[in-house]
Amino acid sequence: MSERFIGPRSGLQWISLGDSGSSCPVAESTTVAFRSWAESFLTQPCDELGRDGPVCPYVRPSMRRDLLWIAQVPSARPRPEWLCAIIEDALEVYSELPTGNGSSTSVLRALITVFPNLADLSLIDEMHLEFKTRFVERGAMLGQFYPGCDQPGLWNKDFRPLDAPMPMLVVRSMMTTDFPFLLNRPEWMNAYVRKFAPGLPAHVRAVMVGRLTARPDNWVPAYHEQPEDARSPF
Repeated sequence: MSERFIGPRSGLQWISLGDSGSSCPVAESTTVAFRSWAESFLTQPCDELGRDGPVCPYVRPSMRRDLLWIAQVPSARPRPEWLCAIIEDALEVYSELPTGNGSSTSVLRALITVFPNLADLSLIDEMHLEFKTRFVERGAMLGQFYPGCDQPGLWNKDFRPLDAPMPMLVVRSMMTTDFPFLLNRPEWMNAYVRKFAPGLPAHVRAVMVGRLTARPDNWVPAYHEQPEDARSPF
């Protein structure tokens, strides 16, 4: 399995989290902090989560199969054009990541870009807002994490699952359970339906998306009735 991927625009290197070589371009403190957060929070149940199971049921199998790649941006004030290049590279690199044992494990892949020294945390939300549509259109999700992130959880609106010890932007595969996170914009729902119902004619898809996005509140409660193993982690 490839251990490193280099962004063609930014030159940033994403390495396999399992690569413990001395030439690793990610500071040991960053990988240790990420692993500690993953082991103590993401892979554990939480009373505030609002459902049974770990906060994110995919992290442990991803780590076990070595399907996480991580990069570090050490700058406290990265230039905006370099930051954009990093996110554009992340979109391209994610599609090139190995799939492990095949399509059944491809959803476990994640590309993690950590900004341990970032001075302005608002940049994480800005990049997320600017680039989310491009990721969704490619069948991927871009997640923002940072200390104090106040985005509420799906199951408990008082839970803050994206409040992380370090600023991060994380790329992962879009899943059927991402439905509630894509209802706000028709282009997101169009990408969702196109990925999971590829045989639908375009005009049928347009009608469906129009109805879904027009009355989203009528759909979210039904989502809570899904089997536990099909639910969104957040």
